[in-house]
Amino acid sequence: MRLNEHQGKELLSEYGIAVPEGVIMGKNNGGTTLLPFDPPYVVKSQVLSGGRGKAGGIIMVDEPRSLDQAIQQVLLTPVAGTTPPYVRIEGQLSFEREYYLSLSVSRDKKSLVFICGRHGGIDVESADTDNLLVQTVSLPEGLGSWQVRRAFFHLGCEKALWPGFLVLTTHLFQAVWENGLLLAEINPLVVVDGEWTALDAKVEIGDNALALSPNPNRFHLSAYLSERENLARAVGLPFHTLDGCVGLVANGAGLAMATMDILNASGLRAANFLDLGGAADSERMKTAFRLLFDDTQVEAVFINFFGGILSCASVAFAMTEALEQNAPPKPLVARLAGNSAQEGRQILSSLPGVLQANDTAEAVRLLTKAFGAKPSHGSISDFAFSTPKTLPFQTASAMPKSLPHPTGPALPKAAETKILIQGITGRVAGHHTRLMLDAGTNIVAGVTPFKGGASVCGIPVYDSVAQAVHHHGATVSVIFVPAAFAPDTVLEAADAGIETVILITEGIPQLPMLALLSRLDQTSTRLIGPNTPGIIVPGAFKAGIMPTDPFRPGRVAVLSRSGTLTYEAAAHLSSRGLGQSICIGVGGDPFIGSSFADLLPHLLADDTTDAILMLGEVGGKAEEEAGRIYAECGAPKPMAAFIAGLSAPPGKRLGHAGAIIESAGDAQSKVRSLHDAGIPVFDQLDKLADALATTMAR
Repeated sequence: MRLNEHQGKELLSEYGIAVPEGVIMGKNNGGTTLLPFDPPYVVKSQVLSGGRGKAGGIIMVDEPRSLDQAIQQVLLTPVAGTTPPYVRIEGQLSFEREYYLSLSVSRDKKSLVFICGRHGGIDVESADTDNLLVQTVSLPEGLGSWQVRRAFFHLGCEKALWPGFLVLTTHLFQAVWENGLLLAEINPLVVVDGEWTALDAKVEIGDNALALSPNPNRFHLSAYLSERENLARAVGLPFHTLDGCVGLVANGAGLAMATMDILNASGLRAANFLDLGGAADSERMKTAFRLLFDDTQVEAVFINFFGGILSCASVAFAMTEALEQNAPPKPLVARLAGNSAQEGRQILSSLPGVLQANDTAEAVRLLTKAFGAKPSHGSISDFAFSTPKTLPFQTASAMPKSLPHPTGPALPKAAETKILIQGITGRVAGHHTRLMLDAGTNIVAGVTPFKGGASVCGIPVYDSVAQAVHHHGATVSVIFVPAAFAPDTVLEAADAGIETVILITEGIPQLPMLALLSRLDQTSTRLIGPNTPGIIVPGAFKAGIMPTDPFRPGRVAVLSRSGTLTYEAAAHLSSRGLGQSICIGVGGDPFIGSSFADLLPHLLADDTTDAILMLGEVGGKAEEEAGRIYAECGAPKPMAAFIAGLSAPPGKRLGHAGAIIESAGDAQSKVRSLHDAGIPVFDQLDKLADALATTMAR
């Protein structure tokens, strides 16, 4: 969540960081005669983006009589396409130099990054190459004193300013760590009467950290969201407005993005992104329908669900309740597949006006017929997909003499693998324990502190992982615990000698995750996740929450960042007679334990795997890193990829810090990089499955 400048300065001031005195005003505020400081003034637009100065969003005012006019002018001046709901008014300060200072989370560097610059201001990114000093920060230890000294000497300030600079940076790190900030940027940083002062502040709090805070709504301002976005937020629906004509509801971010891509490529541009997730109750479904049916831009609605843990029957029942057994006010196409799909279709058959499709291709045909194709612009049809009928790979005689050496413990694949469940006495964990046992998984123990001696599904429960390992010798742990306790739980498993930890938990803040990964580097434990559906070896076991229905034993390995896309891909493969040797959900979070690049060497060396399918998403460099490894070893096995979200609007950077530390890269470059590595990227999973089937037959 991004804060406006006023909120950011309030937060920094709570940690003893000096900020200019200021007040915030909106369009409905009264007069300005009671300002607690004297002119001259600065009137600053309160938008959640940069570039205010260049856009006319900052005005200097010398006389009080000109202040009201300046406020109205700023309130009417759009910045980056957004008209500000508020302005902040400050007294002008006198200073000689502008500096730059920030702490930000870098996905590229997989670290917290400390940046300082001798020159700050709006052009900090384009300043000379010697201006900025970039240092990575160890977590959870924080800024080293030597790093702060190095930064101070880089700025070239007089010695008298050192004590204040040390206090400033110490407090800034404290604010970042205690609040789960992804960005704390002070630009410009100035010295006023010998005191370091944040003249401007750009702050972003991680959504997961905010959700775990004592007051998650503290910084929420409804004025920054549309009416529909506020409605979605009230029931916890991830919702983003786009510029298309087809309203979209799907379960799982990966499937939602992939569906958006398919619609856009077909000339039926998506009007929104909406992930219903795993809670398809009538209240959330009613809200979803209200968001879409009340939108004049939406001409038709597409419901796309692949039931895994979520039952399609539950989805269908929620739809009937939301529509109150009436026909939808706009054309509605529903595609239900997977868990209880037949039952769900039967329930929907009682709803008048609902068109049902067996797959996404049929759904697109029904939507097109409903109101005609719309022109496609900027969609995934612009990408250079080769969609070959077979996949490139080396023959045995041309294969390289050596493959990349797998590191870390071997992937668990044997049916007799001993598995324990951490957090087993919880409701969700107990449910999935039963499902794992039904799939033949060899669960030998469970762990819940202070519940030792209990039993879940006939599985003995222990107080600690060490006790469970001592008595049963488990090598794999599946973790179901709340996000706040997950890092500590992983470290307990690693200390007890668990080889592979599968962290199902979602919602872990990024800074604790980075600290956890740093500590795990000192152990021999492999982490899968967080936010992962787990691992399944069809015919042997499953460790996690994947449904067994789509999977069949075979020789195709699947690596995926999305749970629902994994199920969808497995269904396509299985329908063509291609079973799976192993399917691993690496997790959808920015920072995870084992990446595609970590796991790929194991699959290239695995004699039970003949081909590899990688299911990726936009964002990060995980797919490119795997492509580099694949290319370097000479493409010894057929490998193909599917990338979800290629037509999604580009994500916004973290202000100047993001532009400084994150390498360039977009959806186009991701596809191009994989093609250059010899990994074809397909725009549809059915085409990929066909090409893989033809290749395997050869």
